Amino acid sequence: MSLRDAIDNFYERLVLDAIDATREESDTADYLTDVMCVALNRLPARYYRHTIDMMFYLADEELKDMKAKSLAAVRQARDFVRQHQRD
Repeated sequence: MSLRDAIDNFYERLVLDAIDATREESDTADYLTDVMCVALNRLPARYYRHTIDMMFYLADEELKDMKAKSLAAVRQARDFVRQHQRD
């Protein structure tokens, strides 16, 4: 395993969950990939090495706040990507 594969950003999982929660029939894979990139760029990085460590040390209120921020970032990213789509 390389060092690159040894860590993850917890917000990636939360943004994917928010994208799934707001998915529309007309969403394409390219559109959703752009949405994910824009949303993640608007959120702080929260790296972890082992999922169990992240879940054990994360307070319920902090997780709730991170989920809300992720959903807001995805909604804003959807609007931004729609407004800046190339023909």
